[in-house]
Amino acid sequence: MKKQVMLSICGRQAYMDQEPDTIELVTEGSMEFVDGGWNIQYQETELTGLAGVTTTFRVEPEKVILTRTGGLISEMVFQEGMRHESLYQMDFGALLITVCASRIFAQIGDDGGMVDLVYNIDIENNTAGTVDYHLEITPK
Repeated sequence: MKKQVMLSICGRQAYMDQEPDTIELVTEGSMEFVDGGWNIQYQETELTGLAGVTTTFRVEPEKVILTRTGGLISEMVFQEGMRHESLYQMDFGALLITVCASRIFAQIGDDGGMVDLVYNIDIENNTAGTVDYHLEITPK
């Protein structure tokens, strides 16, 4: 059964030779337990630069899948120590993205929870940097 929740998301991106960029977002979303894993979904806003995009975190044992649909189409698979490639499709073209998670921690139940995700990202086979997400899920 889908539940309405409040999501507190902190994303930190550290790209080569640049100051780290941190985005914090509190938004409404939903969570649902389906086929052995949790789907946590929300709508992006102007603050993230992805207005019109739906983001879904699929949290399974030992794996997180981050899917974006709308003006941006992407599916990134995270498993600790494993590299996964995907296309990051935008209006003006697509980029080859490779991610490798160095940390995945999720503790989710019917009354909310949290997800920590840290990964390295390569764009078009060039090292781009590190991304760190912290997601808090609270029932409404």
